[in-house]
Amino acid sequence: MNSQSSRPLAIISGGSRGLGYHVARALVAQGFDIALIAKDAQRLEQSAAELREVSRNQNEEAEAHISTFACDLEQPLLVRELIGSIEQSLPTPSVLVLAHGVMSEKMSKTLKTNDSEWRRVMAINLDSVFQLVNGIAPSMVEARNGRVIIFSACLGRMSGPGNAGGLAPYRISKAGVNALVRNLAHETGLGARGFLVDATCPNHSRTDMGGPDAPRSAEEGSATAIWLATREFNSGDTTGVLWEDQQIIPW
Repeated sequence: MNSQSSRPLAIISGGSRGLGYHVARALVAQGFDIALIAKDAQRLEQSAAELREVSRNQNEEAEAHISTFACDLEQPLLVRELIGSIEQSLPTPSVLVLAHGVMSEKMSKTLKTNDSEWRRVMAINLDSVFQLVNGIAPSMVEARNGRVIIFSACLGRMSGPGNAGGLAPYRISKAGVNALVRNLAHETGLGARGFLVDATCPNHSRTDMGGPDAPRSAEEGSATAIWLATREFNSGDTTGVLWEDQQIIPW
């Protein structure tokens, strides 16, 4: 990847709104350059303008560099093109936050889900997550300095309360995310080589997906991801797990 700036770079999918946007806003305030990925190009540019204003208000000598990449993450070929564009235009990121996702239809039980609904949810929630990690994280591993944070869900747990029944594509896609995180963490030395990968459950937050009546704000839902992106990591600390409110939860 190309080198451009002395600031660390955070790449954030689903970054134009909701949880991803709040992560981006917090990281800009902490001195990061930001690359936003989302489907809606107009919304992306609006969010980028807001983040530039956040940076200016920090009274820093140089404004943060905010770049945008519009992509339909349901389309695998477009995701690979996106990865190529990122590789050509940006330096190796120190943080990759994957906050994009969709909910499955309310009646999408295993025996009532059709192929198109299954494929839609899996493509966005799991396949594109794999592609983005597979395409972007190798340079982070090589640099021995990288943190990948993926928004999962407590509905994807295989233990604990409320872990089964209904919303099958969504639950199963998030269980896949949890497994991907664990597997990759073990493959890359569980943090010993400077590369961390974790999942976070934001709980039910007030976003476009969560709805206006959700009990948590988007700021609350994004707080653990922000902490994971910036926490001090020492020998013996844990990575490769599912976090909620800065606590490890079984999945």
